[in-house]
Amino acid sequence: MRARIGISIACFCALSVFLCAELGLQAQTPPTVVAQPGAAPVQDSTNEVAVAVGKTLLIDCAQPIARVAVGAAEIAEASAISPSEILINGKAPGETSLILWDRRGGRQFFNITVRPSSAASTDTMDAIRRELAMELPGQTLKVTSENNTVFLRGNVKNLTSSSRAVQIASSGGGKVVNLLNVNVPDADPQILLKVRFASVDRSRERQLGINLLSSGFGNTIAGTTTGQFNAPSVTIPAAGAAATPAIPPLNLFAFFPGLNLSANIEALEQKGVVEVLAEPNVMAVNGKEASFLAGGEFPFPEAQAGSGGGAATISITFKEFGIRLNFIPTITPRGTIRLQVAPEVSALDFTNAIEIAGFDVPALTERKVKTEVELSDGQSFVVGGLLDKNENEAFQKIPFLGDIPILGKFFQSMQRTKTDTELIIIVTPELVSPIAAGSAMPELKFPEEFLPSNSGIPMNNPDAKTAANTPATPPASIPVEKLIESMRPEAPLVIESGGGQFGGGGGGISSAAPTTQGAAPQ
Repeated sequence: MRARIGISIACFCALSVFLCAELGLQAQTPPTVVAQPGAAPVQDSTNEVAVAVGKTLLIDCAQPIARVAVGAAEIAEASAISPSEILINGKAPGETSLILWDRRGGRQFFNITVRPSSAASTDTMDAIRRELAMELPGQTLKVTSENNTVFLRGNVKNLTSSSRAVQIASSGGGKVVNLLNVNVPDADPQILLKVRFASVDRSRERQLGINLLSSGFGNTIAGTTTGQFNAPSVTIPAAGAAATPAIPPLNLFAFFPGLNLSANIEALEQKGVVEVLAEPNVMAVNGKEASFLAGGEFPFPEAQAGSGGGAATISITFKEFGIRLNFIPTITPRGTIRLQVAPEVSALDFTNAIEIAGFDVPALTERKVKTEVELSDGQSFVVGGLLDKNENEAFQKIPFLGDIPILGKFFQSMQRTKTDTELIIIVTPELVSPIAAGSAMPELKFPEEFLPSNSGIPMNNPDAKTAANTPATPPASIPVEKLIESMRPEAPLVIESGGGQFGGGGGGISSAAPTTQGAAPQ
């Protein structure tokens, strides 16, 4: 009885050892893909095959294989271990193709996908997480990987942190999907630019000269002049009438009846002072352009040739003048403000006006500068300065007579002009904040009171805050793509006035030049 039990136990142990050995052999055998036999020599088939880097895959073919071809040998390697078995080795992550030709002429196609090794992928993800924690401390980031694609989730402080996170995640070699949220940034700082134009123009002019006029002997009119100043003239009257002298205005005229001699003395002294003080202030958001114009437009005629040899056409355009300020402020990483500024002051100058086609066109006196400077908040710069002094002297005399001592002064004339111009332009940028809601607004002091309101209702009615017109509380963070979209530049503002753009020329008026009416054809 005991012998039978011992024999049974020995048989059971031998069977267990045999089963364990069979399972071990199966675990060491690579996976096998059975290729479908070709139905016809000319028929192709396609199969999907996946293998990890460093792993092998066995393809079992129904027909003996004649030839093997792999598209990218650096991704996968194919080896024939028997007439009907092909061994695939994964070398690098990627995709390639495998083509098998059997001895009957049939072909089979395989799309081979080589996945990264799980151990290498884990090491790569750990390295990415370490770099993110080191570069972006205190920011919640989560990195996951699937099918060679890296997903970034979490919340970062700004777009720079988001861009750096994407660059670090891209070091793994796979595709990166950015699903990060970004904290909503504060409002862009607003810069107020204060510009001060200060100009003083002084002029002094002195004129001195004498023109003589006499009827002479036999009632013959004679006179002397240097030609610098207008001399008086006498109109010869009709018989029995008295002579009428024409005397230039603002001069001294003396007549000596006993000597039959008259003298026109040009003695004039002029002094002029022109003072200009302009202080335009303009505010703009960081990086945006702002413009300011206080002035007007004056008509400027332009003559254009008529078509077909006809009469010329006078076209009226409008030119701007006044106080203009254009600037672009940019806050630098150093905290300073870089300014591109172009201030200008212009005024109409009728003393240098010209006449075009019967129109008096005034000239323009301009003071302008265009420059780029960098200042801190509240600092000032003199971006333009001018000191211009001119002195002109004109001296004329009658030859020989003007050289006679003492008496020669009566045959000389002199005009002396001195001008002095001083100009200074100062710019001061300041970071400003808006007036708090409910605070008193600045008001001008008017010397005269306006008429009382006719309707008695405020022009800003209604302005009460309700739940419908109260803005919602902004979120703390938003997706990256939404923040980038909100930061895109807006369409430029276009003013429909004259030329259609702020600071451009005005509209135009065209008219035909006047022509002389001739006799009607017979």
